[in-house]
Amino acid sequence: MQIILEILENLYPNPSTALTHSNSWELLVATILSAQCTDERVNMITPALFAAYPTPDDLAQASFDEVAPYIKTAGLWQTKTKHLIKTAQLIVTEHNSEVPQTREELEALPGVGRKTASVILANAFGIPAIAVDTHVFRVANRLGLAQANNTYQTELQLMEVIPQEKWIDAHHWLILHGRAVCKARNPQCESCPLKPYCAYGQNTSAT
Repeated sequence: MQIILEILENLYPNPSTALTHSNSWELLVATILSAQCTDERVNMITPALFAAYPTPDDLAQASFDEVAPYIKTAGLWQTKTKHLIKTAQLIVTEHNSEVPQTREELEALPGVGRKTASVILANAFGIPAIAVDTHVFRVANRLGLAQANNTYQTELQLMEVIPQEKWIDAHHWLILHGRAVCKARNPQCESCPLKPYCAYGQNTSAT
């Protein structure tokens, strides 16, 4: 396991989220928008949205019809519009206009599940967490870092085998490797430096 982490760290030094943001509020909005939507698309949407509604207080006072045009190119835009406005209202009324810093409080916000909460904890506040999206789920299980049937079990297993101080970076390493090399439909096993240590890569060679 250690050699896999060392190779990933060398491949992707100083990793960070691909979602463009300048504070915890912007990251929360961008992460909610990123559900079933690419980071690239989110980064095209958020500049105008952040300019119009730079704080939770601004968005909390907006109507659905005012916010929706900014979000219409994102998947599930109607639901996301409602979630963002309600989330902003709750942050204002229950958290003094500050994004909360605990998993329980984050997951109580509309549109925020376990993965989104982990992203905020790790990337906004530096609190150790592993957010398991489709890339992390796929790559972790292919590599043998996890042997799980769902994202939650994958997260628990990764937390067991990865040192806590590397949780945040490891989340990014697995995402980046999933995008660049270990792709869903056409994994680049032959050119992957992790192949000698990868359960999936070894099975591919044997077939």
